[in-house]
Amino acid sequence: MKSLHLAIVFLLCISGASTVVASGVDDGKPNIIYVMLDDAGYGDFGAFGSPHIKTPTFDRVCAEGMKFTNHYSGSAVCAPTRCVLMTGLHTGHCRRRDNTAKARVQELSAQNGRPLVFLEDEDVTVAETLRESGYFTAGVGKWGLGNPGSAGVPENQGFDYWYGYLDQVHAHDHFPEEVWDGGKMVELPGNQGGKKETYLPYQQEAKALQLIREHQDGPFFLYLALTPPHGAYVIPTDDPAFAMYEGIPGGKQVQHYAAMVTRTDQTIGKVMALLTELGIDKNTIVFYTSDNGPNPPFAKAIGSSGGLRGVKRMLYEGGIRAAMAVRWPGRIPQANTSDFIWDMRDVFPTLCELAGATAPPHLDGISVLPTLLGKKQQSRQMHYWEIHSPFQQAVRFGDWKAIRFGTEEPLELYDLRSDPGESRNVAQANQATVRKLESFLDSARTDSPYFPAKDKRTQRRKKKK
Repeated sequence: MKSLHLAIVFLLCISGASTVVASGVDDGKPNIIYVMLDDAGYGDFGAFGSPHIKTPTFDRVCAEGMKFTNHYSGSAVCAPTRCVLMTGLHTGHCRRRDNTAKARVQELSAQNGRPLVFLEDEDVTVAETLRESGYFTAGVGKWGLGNPGSAGVPENQGFDYWYGYLDQVHAHDHFPEEVWDGGKMVELPGNQGGKKETYLPYQQEAKALQLIREHQDGPFFLYLALTPPHGAYVIPTDDPAFAMYEGIPGGKQVQHYAAMVTRTDQTIGKVMALLTELGIDKNTIVFYTSDNGPNPPFAKAIGSSGGLRGVKRMLYEGGIRAAMAVRWPGRIPQANTSDFIWDMRDVFPTLCELAGATAPPHLDGISVLPTLLGKKQQSRQMHYWEIHSPFQQAVRFGDWKAIRFGTEEPLELYDLRSDPGESRNVAQANQATVRKLESFLDSARTDSPYFPAKDKRTQRRKKKK
């Protein structure tokens, strides 16, 4: 089924090649680098107001490109975010809607060791579509959408090469004994038998630079799903970044966390320097963001949520709004701050338009290339999220933001223009808007055998058991 779909997409690409010219991208396919940190919050970047963490590369991308203040993650936790990004479907439609399944758990546990839902052959990813359009496709970091032996491994989902973790739990260990490297698990030297000599984030950096050098003639798509500052929160204490945060509020754990953000930002700085060295800087577009909100200790100690309500695993703004900067010299206007509302489902169609490919018709996303190029563009009317631990639904509708915990609970409604911290529930005074958004939430999702919608009372009863 997947092969047939891709053949159709390829034919559409041929017939739709003029899409690129229409968008103003008329001199070849640009290289694409998509950088996504793991668990860094909206307020963990200098350009987004962090008083504690230094991110000079991110800040440079903002200064030399476009900074987005209303960009959103695909979800409030890692695996579904990655599913949204790869498939262009929001969490009411995509296959992976939470880190673990909430139904048919026994069946999946017997099959996969844990109740994990992987991508299947019929799923179509942005990597597949770009590869059909002539791109070399590679990923470095955390995949999270299929373990060894499944249809969901990166090489079965459009990637020519992947280096790093497949399983999100495996990614808790920054000194793993083995990693996925080009289609198989390989041992990391110095980490056997409990030793911790090879810090994987350093290896991820080296691999990213190597891949760019090897494929500098392009076009290439490099997905840098880098794992810091995801826990375990640890960086070698002889790393210069660690010393930068001596005395930071929150103690040693926060010191490690902040150093991990800065050290990863330095990795992206090396990537940017290499693009210039190789003379491909002007033909490379770089996206730089994070996968979801921060964990609670960092929101409390150093304001990692950026003043927004909520953290990772919550659909309040602090759990899903993600800092984003995009740079493409000579194409994206410099030092531009945009309040255009978009989210990670829009990446698939955007990259298709950049590549001169026609996006599959079933996607939930829209191309935001016109906005990137400084043109006026209409945002979609409704932006939707759901997550299942516990079940929550959220929608953004213009300046309105609504969230519901369980299918039968009253809707909370917030006016983000006057209340970006979601501190005042104004549902009672805006019943017409509430009814409109409740109707949307009731129709926004398709049923999943693994991620059923639940009312709050049912969730509470199960938790007590």
